Amino acid sequence: MAFRRRTKSYPLFSQEFVIHNHADIGFCLVLCVLIGLMFEVTAKTAFLFILPQYNVSVPTADSETVHYHYGPKDLVTILFYIFIAIILHAVVQEYILDKISKRLHLSKVKHSKFNESGQLVVFHLSSVIWCFYVAVTEGYLTNPRSLWEDYPHVYLPFQVKFFYVCQLAYWLHALPELYFQKVRKEEIPRQLQYICLYLLHIAGAYLLNLSRLGLILLLLQYSTEFLFHMARLFYFADENNEKLFNAWAAVFGVTRLFILTLAVLAIGFGLARMENQAFDPEKGNFNNLLCRLCVLLLVCAAQAWLMWRFIHSQLRHWREYWNEQSAKRRVPAPAPAPRLPARLIKRESGYHENGVVKAENGTSPRTKKLKSP
Repeated sequence: MAFRRRTKSYPLFSQEFVIHNHADIGFCLVLCVLIGLMFEVTAKTAFLFILPQYNVSVPTADSETVHYHYGPKDLVTILFYIFIAIILHAVVQEYILDKISKRLHLSKVKHSKFNESGQLVVFHLSSVIWCFYVAVTEGYLTNPRSLWEDYPHVYLPFQVKFFYVCQLAYWLHALPELYFQKVRKEEIPRQLQYICLYLLHIAGAYLLNLSRLGLILLLLQYSTEFLFHMARLFYFADENNEKLFNAWAAVFGVTRLFILTLAVLAIGFGLARMENQAFDPEKGNFNNLLCRLCVLLLVCAAQAWLMWRFIHSQLRHWREYWNEQSAKRRVPAPAPAPRLPARLIKRESGYHENGVVKAENGTSPRTKKLKSP
């Protein structure tokens, strides 16, 4: 399965070969794992890559339910879904974004940002739907107290653990994609900042057993980011279309407030009132004062940094807008062409027609020469 039609051939396993065929390489590795399911000898190893590990049967009032906890084997599963993310990235790029960008005739800078926003729109939309479905089915939205009750949340339902595995795989796959997509050097620091920020928060919520709170916070964050990247796509299609940017600007500040309020409510008040306040990594309990302060400091610092960047960006855009408006007002009106002084012309008797003096009876006033006989 080839995702792009290549016109050039590169030496096998060379740098150019890996860059231009990384999706095909990932597809071959995924296919090898799937073929391993067909044989009894390799099926157990193949399941290690595909399915979440560390399943535990938890007894309930009616029957037993299967839950999961995390461990070192999750790295193997995450590695497998990193290749899945690389393949899906190439499919979206090849069959959706490239066809749209060819019609828009974008510049090189806008083309890079268009591809970035296009990929993130697909990811954020699917993540918002997935987050909302998990939060509703697990009862996190209808019962907010469940975000901190019964902490530590060591045993996770299948859909919660699988969600976190896929989230970590996606943001880890974004790191090599910076190299494969040949992102401009000016854009790499900015993209590395938000990739590392997402990885830090998602991995922190997963490892500190704050998966329920992290799920709701991701739902809020992804909703705002989806609106922003959707606004960028509409702007690239029509530069006069900025209504979605105004809607995103209004939602952005409200989302920061909700995230801070929910984090302080769940960590600062909910976990602080729990009875089992101890630091016990073996049991997955990180509910002590130091850990709570570190988590709150991280969340508050991230939200403050995002809000500062937002305010700085808005002020810069407003300054550029007012400078353009003032420049248009200062442009002087074009001065009228100077009039040439009228010359006094001594006209002969008669009138002028096409630069020739005519007599009043229509004949030329100049005397005709008589022909000599």
